[in-house]
Order: sequence, then C-alpha cells, then structure tokens
Amino acid sequence: MKEHHCTSIVPLFNHLSEEEQDKIESLVIHRHFNKGETVWQPGDDPLLIIVASGSMKVYMIAGNGREQLLRLLTPGSYEGANALLGARAQDLFIDTLEATDACLLRKSDFTALLEKTPKLALKLLEINAQRMADTENQTRFLMMERVETRLSAYLLSLSLLSGGAADLEIPMKMKDLSAYLGTTPETLSRKLHLLEETNLISRKGKKSSAMLKLDRGGIRI
Repeated sequence: MKEHHCTSIVPLFNHLSEEEQDKIESLVIHRHFNKGETVWQPGDDPLLIIVASGSMKVYMIAGNGREQLLRLLTPGSYEGANALLGARAQDLFIDTLEATDACLLRKSDFTALLEKTPKLALKLLEINAQRMADTENQTRFLMMERVETRLSAYLLSLSLLSGGAADLEIPMKMKDLSAYLGTTPETLSRKLHLLEETNLISRKGKKSSAMLKLDRGGIRI
C-alpha cells in the first residue's frame, strides 16, 4: 500500500473496487503542507483536495474582514468537487490547522473518472446533498439572534448526530467553533460558562477543545 492511499479513506472513493481505487490513486498528487499554510485560494486552478492526515479549515472572508468558518476537513474529507464540475468559483480559502498530508486531483482527471465510473457520480450526488443539508443547518444557526440559542442548537444537533449521546466531544477548537457560530471566542466562552452555571452542561478538557455532558432534559432552543 502506498504511504497515503487516499482513495481507501475518503467516502467518495472507498466504495469502489480495488482496481478502480488503484486507478484513481495513480492520478493523485501527494503533497505535505505545514501548519498554517494556504492550500487553496481564489484564483487557483480547480483541484479536488483530499485530507490524508492532519486537518484543514474552509472559510470565507466576510465584508467586515472577519473569517467565516464553513467547515473543517479531517482525514477522509475532501473539498473542491463543485469547482471541478464547473460551478462558479467561490471566494473560498483553505488553510491547514496542523501539519497535513493531502492528495490532489486535477480537473481533467476527475471529470474523466466521472464519465467512466457512474457509481462515483452517484456517490458524489449523495455526499453533496448531505453537505448542502449541513450548510443549511449552519445558516439556521446564524439566523438565530442570541448566541446562546445558536450554541444550544449546535450542541443539540451534535448530540443527534451522535445518536442522542449525552457525552459529546466538540470536533473543533473553540476559536473555530466561535467563527462557525458567527461570534467571538470571548463571547462563546461566556456562553459556555453560563450553560455550566445553570447545570445544563458539564465540561472538561483542554482550553482549545472540550468534552461536554448534556443534561438531556435541560437544553432547549
């Protein structure tokens, strides 16, 4: 097996046969990025970017100059498929959050794969539908006026995605979660403390992340 066999870890490809995966793997470009490095920015050629190890953030710059976090990319995640399919390029930036290994696929190679592999095209539609649903959820959070309401809604959705679990691990750093919810790290910290003081959650963990325990009957939005 190659050092970073991206096709075996990304849901877009891992349902394909081993022969099909090997064909895709032969087309990818393997790159290592340092922490804080920009992987893609407006004006760059379209690429499918697959995270093999490490993590990245996808964000836009709002009119006030503040970063608006859209999503995090962890091993097995990818970004760039819409641009490869001809969608109008968005003003997206992709930076690494730590030292990261990635696999890159050019537009010409990707479109040729879609033409030859119908199963891949169907899987892409399925995953993009889920991503659209996730984006709609984030928009719903941002439309809520009160930060504590956005935070509570996020924690409830995280619990539902975990099968109703009361013990949760926030899958991003606090500064990234604050950007995702459209607030500041300081405000987010105050709201988490408020939820703790009212015994709706208990928290443990590092300052940059948190393990939370929800009071099942407590948090409401």
